[in-house]
Amino acid sequence: MEIRLKKIAVFILCFLFLPVAGYPAQKSFRPLCVKAAMLVELNTGKVLYQQNADKVIQPASLSKIMSLYLISEDIEKHKARYSDLVTISANAVHTGGSKMLFETGAQYEVFDLVKGMAVHSANDASVALAEHFGGNVDNFVLRMNAKARQLGMNHTHFVNPHGLPSKKQTTTARDICKLSRDYLRRFPNSKKIHSIESFTFNNLVLANRNDLLHDYPGVDGLKTGYVGAAGFHLVATANRGNVKLMAIVLGAENRRIRSQQARKLLDYGFVKVGEKHAKNRIGG
Repeated sequence: MEIRLKKIAVFILCFLFLPVAGYPAQKSFRPLCVKAAMLVELNTGKVLYQQNADKVIQPASLSKIMSLYLISEDIEKHKARYSDLVTISANAVHTGGSKMLFETGAQYEVFDLVKGMAVHSANDASVALAEHFGGNVDNFVLRMNAKARQLGMNHTHFVNPHGLPSKKQTTTARDICKLSRDYLRRFPNSKKIHSIESFTFNNLVLANRNDLLHDYPGVDGLKTGYVGAAGFHLVATANRGNVKLMAIVLGAENRRIRSQQARKLLDYGFVKVGEKHAKNRIGG
């Protein structure tokens, strides 16, 4: 009963501090109803807001950003192609959580599986691609951790390519910011995949879990995540004119609050950066 009342209180507080439609976003606001958060200008890396940015938390499916980074890197280096065929193993088929519903021995192009990971957060596709690009899952995870060290993700450790629950799999909002910025810097065309709202695979319609794609102007990515021990995560990227922002929220109570809090961050960022640009024009 006490836990339920606490959840209700958190939801009411989150609702009270949401920007109201038709009114300008707040220029400052109270702490967000999440465990950790960051807001940055994508081009400059300037931090516009942070809250518990170094709090260690399970990354859930945000782990897939790293997996997709390594896949994109191999394709860029011509070690693989999006048209290459991937043979689905029994290990991939039996992976739990979000799935594309494969059959053992079936073959699909890398590009189809990448879409499954980026859009539908498919765990079976993550395993299939980890085996294809790493030889096996363990080798691929070693590559994930090596890249994390290279990027200066000091509080991040991966144990699987998809983000299914593990106390040993950890990250922070700041580390996710480093990863996501470098991923988008090196592979800007990846947004064309992350911004897909849904696609059809084997007669199934697979939807993107990023709710902001269809109800927040300018949002074009990037990735959602959820595990029970951590809560609901979202890395949301958005462009308006020359302003490019990335909002990171980790550990929201539910999917609705996750989207609301990310929207609140983006509203704040576009107002703040817009005012800065206006001052620069006046001063110039």
